[in-house]
Amino acid sequence: MHGTRTSLVIWFWGAYLVATHTPGFSALQFQKQLSINRYETAYQILHKLRAAMVRPDRDRIHSVIEVDETYIGASKAGKRGRGVSGKTIVAGAIEVIDEPTKKKRVGRLRLNVIPDVSGETLIGFVEGNVEPGSLVYTDDWSGYDGLNKAGYIHEVVSIKELEHIHRTIGNLKVWLEGTHHGVSGKHLQAYLNEFVFRHNRRRTPMAAFQTILGLASQKCGPTYEDLYASGKLTGWLHPISLF
Repeated sequence: MHGTRTSLVIWFWGAYLVATHTPGFSALQFQKQLSINRYETAYQILHKLRAAMVRPDRDRIHSVIEVDETYIGASKAGKRGRGVSGKTIVAGAIEVIDEPTKKKRVGRLRLNVIPDVSGETLIGFVEGNVEPGSLVYTDDWSGYDGLNKAGYIHEVVSIKELEHIHRTIGNLKVWLEGTHHGVSGKHLQAYLNEFVFRHNRRRTPMAAFQTILGLASQKCGPTYEDLYASGKLTGWLHPISLF
């Protein structure tokens, strides 16, 4: 918010709405809701708030984890599944909590854009986001074969048994298409950060509001030039976790 020409009232309302409104906002909806004159201003405010949604020192998730990858982007003809071209690859990991008197429920989530599905990349994603010693469920993709050696208890299960991460990824895709009508690979990590922030604080929206204000006071966000630079971002990378 430093040096902003936008009223701080707008900023605080924006932070409140982003943290507590379950479906989130597209920049156009956000502009209309707060009567912001320019679309570009609304777009930049949202991206600055998303930059405050990753706590720099956040801990890794642990215990029982489901891990999988997905492909996000426009549908294209040709090869499907792993190896498909023209889409952005996203890796996900989610805690699964087994309560004796209830059904299993999900805990914290991690989502990262990754360059490929090689063993080096996938093991790196797990190491950056999951505590060693955790039980990690994956499908039979060979990229996960090194998890035992990396210090995890690795079990291969059927795709059906990865129901929690698959359901969460499905919700992510519905949110990206329904609220934002699709996003570019260039900015996808920022939207993943928002989805993770919202998921992990879904039961405590007011605490989420306080958190985003606290983190925003400590971090810098992208400039207008960063967001609208052609090609890859220059001088700005959307924050991700340890990976």
